[in-house]
Formats: sequence, C-alpha cells, structure tokens
Amino acid sequence: MYSFLHRIFADKEGGEIFVLFSGWHFFYLALTLAAIIIALLLLRKKSDNAKRTTAKTFVTTAFLLYMADIFLMPFAYGQIDIEKLPFHACTATCVLCFLSYHIGFLEKHRPSIVLLSFMSNLIYLVYPAGVMWYEIHPTSYRVIQTMLFHSIMTAYGLIVMVTEKERFKLKFFYRDLIMLVCMTIWALIGNYAYSGSAENYSHIFNWFFVVRDPFSSLPEEISKFIMPFLNILVFFAAEVVLHLIIDFAKKRSEKKKA
Repeated sequence: MYSFLHRIFADKEGGEIFVLFSGWHFFYLALTLAAIIIALLLLRKKSDNAKRTTAKTFVTTAFLLYMADIFLMPFAYGQIDIEKLPFHACTATCVLCFLSYHIGFLEKHRPSIVLLSFMSNLIYLVYPAGVMWYEIHPTSYRVIQTMLFHSIMTAYGLIVMVTEKERFKLKFFYRDLIMLVCMTIWALIGNYAYSGSAENYSHIFNWFFVVRDPFSSLPEEISKFIMPFLNILVFFAAEVVLHLIIDFAKKRSEKKKA
C-alpha cells in the first residue's frame, strides 16, 4: 500500500520543473485570482452571516489541508517534514485564524492575524521559494499542496478584509504590532529549540526569517540581530498601508450609499 501511495505523492523529477514566473506559476496565480473574484462577486449581495460563513469555510479548508498534509508527508517525502511545523507566519496564522472562530479571546484579534496572514501568504505565492528549491515537476504533490494552501489563505484574507471592513480600524494598530512581536518571539523559540545536532538529527531552521534574511544578503553573524526587528518594521509598515486602503475603500463605499 505504501509503495502505491508513494508513487502518487512523491516528487516527480525529470522533464519540466516548477520555476519562478513560469507558465505553471502564472497558471496557479491565475486560478487564485479567479477564485477570489468569483467568491467576491457571489458575496456582493449576501448577508453578513453568509459572508462570515464563506470566510470560515475558506480558512477551515486551509486548516484541514494543513492537517491532512501531516499524514500524507510520509508517502510524499518518506518522513514528516519538521519544516512544516507552525513557526512560519503562513502556517501559524492559518492555525490562529481557524481557532479565532472557536476561541473568544482570539476572535477580537482576528483582524491583526488576518492582516499578517494575507501578506505572508501572498508573498509566498509570488515567490514560492520552498517548492522551487526541489526542482520538481509543477504537478507534483509538494507543489500543488503548497500553492493550494497559500492560495486559499490569501483568498481568505482578502475576503475577510473586504467583507468585514468595520473590524479593520487603524486605531487598533497596536494589536497588529503586538501580533507581530508575538509571531517573532514564537518563531525565535522554534528556530533556537529545533536547530542543532544530536545523534542522527541535524537541522538549521529560519522560520519567519528571524535568524537569517531570506536572500542571505546580510552576514550571518549580524543577521540574527537585525532580522527580528526588520521583520516587525517591514510587516507593520505594510499593515498600516493596508489599513489606509481599507479605510479609503470604506469611506468611498459610504459616500456611494449616501
């Protein structure tokens, strides 16, 4: 049974490979854009409850994909990939967004979680380095699962921001900052706890890019002191811009109704 499932999920090598801004990359991006447009068009005249249910369905689907991937990894890679523990912003925010519909404390912080989730997943869709490293066929399970997961989370983030504009208020910017600080601390814990060697184990991690910059442009000796603060600064600046865009769209929508 294992050999049969391994043939289905294992990386397909040889022939065409998945590369940045290739036809296959644009194809996956086009599917994501089409799904977002269709979802938003269908939700235009729906009730607030229907919009909330749709958003919840999106994030639940992404969460289930993430959980299912844990059980499928042994067939795909011969082991469970520790790299996919929820210490990157994409996976961590997926879990938090899902839990925010079931835990009251997280519910009020959902806008801040959604902002970080949207940006991190969108960045990965545009630059999917994790799957390009392996130089495998674009229809390999690793590529499809990764692109599908990040596409759904990107779509989820945009749907929430468009349909719940009232919840995204610039005056709560401090919650965004707290979220970024917590995410950075969480990633640092993961990086320093799981990096190292013992017996047959040897791994170096860079979850949320707080140990080294993603392009290795900074010297490793100083990168670990700069990246935690640089990440917070860059993401927070981007979140403020998103807040301003949402606020502008909200005011314009109110003018049209008036």
